[in-house]
Amino acid sequence: MSKHGKKYLAAVAKVDLNNNYPPREAVALAKATSYTKFDATVEVHMRMGLDPRQADQQVRDVVVLPHGLGKAVRVLVFASGEGATLARNAGADVVADDDETLAKIQAGWTDFDVAIATPEMMGKVGKLGRVLGPRGLMPNPKAGTVVNPQDMGRAVNEAKAGRVEFRLDKTANIHVPIGKASFDEQKLYENFAALMEAIKKARPPAAKGNYIKRITVTTTMGPGIKIDAMQAQSLEVSG
Repeated sequence: MSKHGKKYLAAVAKVDLNNNYPPREAVALAKATSYTKFDATVEVHMRMGLDPRQADQQVRDVVVLPHGLGKAVRVLVFASGEGATLARNAGADVVADDDETLAKIQAGWTDFDVAIATPEMMGKVGKLGRVLGPRGLMPNPKAGTVVNPQDMGRAVNEAKAGRVEFRLDKTANIHVPIGKASFDEQKLYENFAALMEAIKKARPPAAKGNYIKRITVTTTMGPGIKIDAMQAQSLEVSG
């Protein structure tokens, strides 16, 4: 069994592990218990009251965090013609409109965070599934990453601004980053509120009973802090 270091033990001593904290207090405590030398990521983990084996109980959607993720997002776009032009104008880092770039990805290159494609390019993109799929980079209409050329500018801008995909995994959990420990408490709280609103809207019609069982917020290497799930689900995004 691995032993925790002094810094972790000092951080966890600040947390009542049996308490479900109000959302704002939990976010502030996560920030206060971050002890890494680097700017840690703040993450939310949810245990859902869903059966991931059932097709009608899947959750997959996106949320645009009002204050982003605190990091530069590298966007690759599969497009040609008008879509490629709009992608470049919007600031896409790479536009894969040639066989050379497609071959590079086929060989294993994935130096980007988000991949967006136009529908007409999906025939070629589908052949890259072995590379993109396991890394969560395959464009998908449900995630808003397969868009018509005229919507390309908006899609790239949203991805750059902090557009985050969330989905139910096979263990009935959802894991989502909401920013950095260097963010002030208000920005982290507002990002969390935006996430909760999106999670509520994404509730599948087949969901019964307790939709969200548990919520925990933590930072990279930091202790988990339980959030009162009922209070979290009552949050509303201001403005």
